[in-house]
Amino acid sequence: METMLFTPMQLGPLTIPNRISVPPMCMYSAKSGVVQLFHKMHYGHLAASGAGLVCIEAMAVTPDGRITDSDLGLWSDECEQGLRELIALMREIEPGCKVIVQLNHAGRKGSVTRPWDAPQRAVEPMDGGWRVRAPSPVPFAPGYPTPRVFDFKECGELALAFGDAAARAVRAGVDGIEIHMAHGYLIHQFLSPLSNQRIDEYGGALDNRMRFAREVMNAVKSAVPETTAVGLRVSATDWEPEGWTLEDTVRLVKLAKSQGLHFVDVSTGGNTPDAKIPVGPGYQVPFASRVKEETGMPTFTVGLIRDAWQAETLLREGAADVIDIGRGMIDDPHWGWHAASALHVKEVPGLVVPPQYLRGLSY
Repeated sequence: METMLFTPMQLGPLTIPNRISVPPMCMYSAKSGVVQLFHKMHYGHLAASGAGLVCIEAMAVTPDGRITDSDLGLWSDECEQGLRELIALMREIEPGCKVIVQLNHAGRKGSVTRPWDAPQRAVEPMDGGWRVRAPSPVPFAPGYPTPRVFDFKECGELALAFGDAAARAVRAGVDGIEIHMAHGYLIHQFLSPLSNQRIDEYGGALDNRMRFAREVMNAVKSAVPETTAVGLRVSATDWEPEGWTLEDTVRLVKLAKSQGLHFVDVSTGGNTPDAKIPVGPGYQVPFASRVKEETGMPTFTVGLIRDAWQAETLLREGAADVIDIGRGMIDDPHWGWHAASALHVKEVPGLVVPPQYLRGLSY
């Protein structure tokens, strides 16, 4: 059968060979922000998964922008060299797979232990952590430290740090940049009235709360060539009364489109610890569908999408343009191959598979 899942998609200057994307998933395995052998094994597998696009996990733009001390970073020459080696390896394994990277600053959610070091907790500076910074002095949750507030000048400087990291990513060989504005990290903290209580030009009305996001977008776009795709990851709702809303998200994505960004990856939540989120297969798809319909921006959707027929149906219904397969790819690093088989596709031009593995395809 002819499928949409294995047709190309245009993201501004970047053409991806199919509509399967591996979203950024933190592995918490770096040392001083630098790529390690684990990352090369992990992303090498994903480059050969059949996906048309792989987004490398969040890379902090400054050392204090990390979530944990095991996060990847992109603030130094050593970090840049590690990313260059990783991308070269991915391209050697499967040149057809496009590679982008997510840039992030954790803000008030930084300086914590890794998720499997339960219970997850904040790490004090005396124990190897750092003093966290945020738009307002509002801790993320009980037991988390009260963050130091970014002053007006520091906000501008940090926006430029995103641009510097984007320039490093381009020198390392990426096809695109995804700016992380979701999941309760720093840019989301500026956007949401639950975490932004400022009374200066970065707080209050929605346009002011979007100011930092706009400055980051401008800094990144100014730092990369026109051949580099640039997009954003958003949380479409805080799932909280009086929080960030889907309507706010639509305005943000329209702003991003006017700034020349090329795609949006739609997620939800993450800015408060106790939000009541109805997690289930495809639970975030309606938000992506609304963003796509109202903005016309090429839209990725995510949220426990595991089945090839489910992914194909979402595309045919026009709910999204690209399907993120995250946990499904961790469970099955050949998800793309198996999707082609499940959809009864005999010849798949859009399926990127190293020639050494072709004999392993089951269709």
